[in-house]
Amino acid sequence: MRILIYGAGVLGSVLGQLLMQKKHEVTFLARGKRADQLEQKGLVIRHHFQRKTTTDHPRVIRTLEPNDRYDLIFTVMKYSDIEAVLPVLAANISEHIMMVGNNPNIAATEKQLKALANSDKHLAFGFQVGGGIRREDGTVVSLRFGKGQLIAGGLRGEPAFLPLLQEAFANSNAKFTLHSDIDGWLKNHIVPIVPLNAAWHIHNGDLKAIARDKRLLKQIVAAMGEGFDQLEAAGYSMVPAGQAKAIRRYKNILPTLLSFYHRLPAAKLIDGSFAEIEALDQEFRNLTTSSETQTPNWSHLLKYKIIT
Repeated sequence: MRILIYGAGVLGSVLGQLLMQKKHEVTFLARGKRADQLEQKGLVIRHHFQRKTTTDHPRVIRTLEPNDRYDLIFTVMKYSDIEAVLPVLAANISEHIMMVGNNPNIAATEKQLKALANSDKHLAFGFQVGGGIRREDGTVVSLRFGKGQLIAGGLRGEPAFLPLLQEAFANSNAKFTLHSDIDGWLKNHIVPIVPLNAAWHIHNGDLKAIARDKRLLKQIVAAMGEGFDQLEAAGYSMVPAGQAKAIRRYKNILPTLLSFYHRLPAAKLIDGSFAEIEALDQEFRNLTTSSETQTPNWSHLLKYKIIT
């Protein structure tokens, strides 16, 4: 199977490496320094918990040409970058596109792509689960226990090209999990993501400072609760229901757990883009404009970083 990983960042690198173990023909689209690294040193991944380093040598391209056909294209990028790649995907003849990453409005993304395309495009959406990762001088550091996992689905349920996705992941070190409401799952997923990453940037990545900041930790948890309240008030379901329930039920002990987490060595390996957090926040506000629920803690976390 010919597979393209559009986006050779940290998440795309790990996903591509997992799919390569199935002996698929995996190509990475990368540019600039990252393309040079892949061409010269290969795909180098340090598996943190497994205490090993792997090196693979995938094919690398810098441009997706209109007539370059792939059985599957996986786009793996930040939400703030998605709109820029849609015209390139629309011009390409490949039909099956799996968009991986934070995206609280997959309906808008699908509508945009299909409006631009001259041929049929079949889309699926999902999120790669298995721990945070980052890149260090060309080497990707992976935080993954056991198999990697991709939670995915289509806007209206089962993706049209589900057999292709199942074949891509069959007997590999990556588990493919079909979700009946991936739209709801992705909307709910950004509720904890935005406050946590906003807090990371408030202290400029100083995790010890976050761990000691009791007021900030309480504000993170309170912001999560406000986010779920906003979604519910706007008419969206809690998916999975247990996530919102747990954050609401254990809001008094979660700050302590977050403090402990930010003191762990593994937390140092997680990095985030504030450009993506701002984009997710804006989309979240667009989706919940009908809600009259107040979000003082959520707003403060975002406002603090923007004005400093």
